[in-house]
Amino acid sequence: MSGLITRADRIFVAGHRGMAGSAITRALQGAGYVDPAQGGALITATRAELDLLDAVAVQRWFAEQRPTVVVLAAAKVGGIHANSAYPADFLLDNLKIQTNVIETAWRAGVRRLLFLGSSCIYPKFAEQPIREEALLTRPLEPSNEWYAIAKIAGLKLCAALRRQHGFDAFSLMPTNLYGPGDNYHPTNSHVLPALIRRFHQATESGETRVTCWGTGTPLREFLHVDDLGEACVFALEHWQPGPEELQHLNVGTGVDLTIAGLAEAVAAATGFQGDIYWDRSKPDGTPRKQLDVSRMAALGWRARIELAEGLASTVALYQQEIKTKAIRTQ
Repeated sequence: MSGLITRADRIFVAGHRGMAGSAITRALQGAGYVDPAQGGALITATRAELDLLDAVAVQRWFAEQRPTVVVLAAAKVGGIHANSAYPADFLLDNLKIQTNVIETAWRAGVRRLLFLGSSCIYPKFAEQPIREEALLTRPLEPSNEWYAIAKIAGLKLCAALRRQHGFDAFSLMPTNLYGPGDNYHPTNSHVLPALIRRFHQATESGETRVTCWGTGTPLREFLHVDDLGEACVFALEHWQPGPEELQHLNVGTGVDLTIAGLAEAVAAATGFQGDIYWDRSKPDGTPRKQLDVSRMAALGWRARIELAEGLASTVALYQQEIKTKAIRTQ
């Protein structure tokens, strides 16, 4: 293995404009990894500059830019509706992005690679809290299995390259993310941004009732995206598993709440004072998904942003972006 991240590395963050990628970029900058005086550089590319679905373009770009560390945060993402409506897109696009970047990074001699996965890789009825060993022990949640299968393939590709070729690639599996840069699309967003949008609109229009999907009983864990950014930098600095060790770590808070509780918190944060109606004809998804984060804690990292604090700042940012027409809806 070639060692941990240094300030002399040329770090490529793939997907730097997305919610996770932008948070990782901020964390790397805050930790001093963009200092040309030490030989380091932060390398990024927009979709117009580099199409990660194009293998030849990716190979050419790596040859020109010569990154030494890669963080793969680029992915096609969406909520339950989007995953159900476009299963082939979620599987094909994510498999292509992952394979192109990971294989090219290995062949180009990149020293370290961090692959960002998702907690949806775990079985629908995994024992709680979910340990990393739960992977592939039971069936997945059907509503997002296509995305999950792609992420599992990326994780396993990193592990296989480490085992067979000594490539220093590892994976982090974050829980549900929220915060700056989230997607507020009316049908393709995840649960928390969808609730923020819905309750904000209801408050602005004077509605007295908001309808939410499902029963409200599923339990979910939420991690502020800036905590994820710091976790990624921490792992790059401190974690280097051996070829036969566990190749992925959970990243979360270790605390969950019901979707109904989340809806009530969002209602309060947006100033909505009406009723909440639960449409039980809509799917709930996985009944509970709380991560066991003991391994990251043992390394010395814990999330620092409480949900109440993070939710308040996220709602405030959303309201500001609505006024300035800077809100992300795709």
